[in-house]
Amino acid sequence: MRFARSLALSAGAFAFLGGSLAATGTASAAGARYVAMGDSYSSGVGAGSYDSGSGSCQRSTKAYPQLWANAHAPASFSFVACSGATTSSVNSGQLGSLSSSTTLVSISVGGNDIGFSNVMSTCVTGSDSSCTSAVNNAETSARNTLPGRLDSLFAAIKSRAPSAHVVVLGYPHLYKITSFCIGLSNTKRNKLNEGSDVLDTSVSQGASRAGFTFSDVRDEFSGHELCSGDDWLNSVTLPIGNSYHPTALGQAQGYLPAFTSTAGALARASRDR
Repeated sequence: MRFARSLALSAGAFAFLGGSLAATGTASAAGARYVAMGDSYSSGVGAGSYDSGSGSCQRSTKAYPQLWANAHAPASFSFVACSGATTSSVNSGQLGSLSSSTTLVSISVGGNDIGFSNVMSTCVTGSDSSCTSAVNNAETSARNTLPGRLDSLFAAIKSRAPSAHVVVLGYPHLYKITSFCIGLSNTKRNKLNEGSDVLDTSVSQGASRAGFTFSDVRDEFSGHELCSGDDWLNSVTLPIGNSYHPTALGQAQGYLPAFTSTAGALARASRDR
């Protein structure tokens, strides 16, 4: 997701762990035709080391799709995830990388559809009540508007890549709740975590309706949220667009193991049919 540049005004306010696949699973991965789609949590905003050719999409060599491809040498790899992507822009700008020969797809999407950057801007610069209101509005969108958008996008993915295993990755909690952390109030932190839960529920349910596999990253990030003392997420930082996105560690030790585990399980299940 892309973080609002208006937060620049308030900047003062605030090892790879993926299990290796079994030998047969590795062989399946080596033959995969993999397409990595979605928003900035998949493109790797916040992790640094961006491919200059990706422009404002900010695809990082430290993002989980690139790390997975480096480790598994798939038969083909297309990395099209883009900062700021919504269900609509994925539909219009990323589906061209899919084909009937695609066997594996990863995607994170939905946060920008419900106004991630505006919510974060409000919660960082505004009052507890304004933050709560902004998150409530985002939750309403996640429950009422996002499902239809996900259904449309996921149907398009299935149509273009009917043989692919599709892994839909969720979003982590942003904060560990503690009394010993400067910045946002615990009212705001709790509300933002609640918003992540509502978003993940909507995305998970959308994946299930499509017959795709949801990979929840909240467990991988547990103990590594902001205020944990071992953060895998950027707080408000410069450049401001990196704020509230996974660091390189968050990609390598959070998102990568979640995707690796899920992709491996799907490969084994397919082999055992």
